[in-house]
Amino acid sequence: MAISVGGAGGGRRSRGGPPLAEINVTPFVDVALVLLIIFMITAHVMEYGVEIDVPKTTTVASTTKELPVVSLSKTGDLFLGKEPVQLALLPQTIRSKYPGQDSVFVRADARTYYDALAQVLASLGAARLKVNLVTQPDEGGKK
Repeated sequence: MAISVGGAGGGRRSRGGPPLAEINVTPFVDVALVLLIIFMITAHVMEYGVEIDVPKTTTVASTTKELPVVSLSKTGDLFLGKEPVQLALLPQTIRSKYPGQDSVFVRADARTYYDALAQVLASLGAARLKVNLVTQPDEGGKK
């Protein structure tokens, strides 16, 4: 003998049929959209830890080399990857962290004083490290 507690034939259940199990996906979709928005906002920050506005040029060579990145901010702060480094210790730090590397990428902010960039390039050149400057393509003369 079966007992029905759902009311007199109302609702979603039919007489004598099994109960329907429906999953409410609305909270899942809400959480997924919020995570997507957070990822879209923070994705560009994960590329590099130091904000550098590199100069724009008309031709840019693309490369797939994995080299150490030396960054020079507009205030003259020097970084190897995401870690600050002193100019006098730059070649030794590169050699110790990246043994066997003979080349580096140099990213300098477009507003960096040339004197600071020249000192970095001279230090890397004296250590016989090949320098590859990082730029970005100019999109139709826009600034």
